[in-house]
Amino acid sequence: MLKGKIATGHGEGKKFLNLLWVKKQIQEKLQFTPYPGTLNLILTNESIQFRTLLKKTQYARIKPVEGFYDGIAVPALINSKKCAIIVPEVENYPTNMIEIIAPLNLRHSLKVKDGDEVSVYFFV
Repeated sequence: MLKGKIATGHGEGKKFLNLLWVKKQIQEKLQFTPYPGTLNLILTNESIQFRTLLKKTQYARIKPVEGFYDGIAVPALINSKKCAIIVPEVENYPTNMIEIIAPLNLRHSLKVKDGDEVSVYFFV
C-alpha cells in the first residue's frame, strides 16, 4: 500500500495519455482505456520505499516510441476503483511522487482535492 497527498501536476500526464501508442499499450496490458489525465500523489516518507520496489517489478512496462521515456504501470485499487500506478522513468522525476491512471476521472469520482490523503493498494 502507498499513501500520499493529492497534488496538481503540470498536465504532462494528460498529454502522454492522449498518445495513441500509450493508450494501446495500457489497453493491452491493463485492460482499460485510461481517462486522459493522472491523479498525482506526493508520497509519505514510508511509501517512498515502496515506490522504489515498484520500479523493480517491471510489471507492465510501457515501451516508448523514439523520443519518449519508459514507464512502469502496476495494477492497483484506490477506494475500490480499478486503477494503475505509473512510475515514469524520466530523468529528475521526483522520487516522492507517483501518478495514478484509471478509466475514469479519479479526482471527481473520489471527490478529493489537493492536500487530501489517499491510500493506493497495488498488486505485484
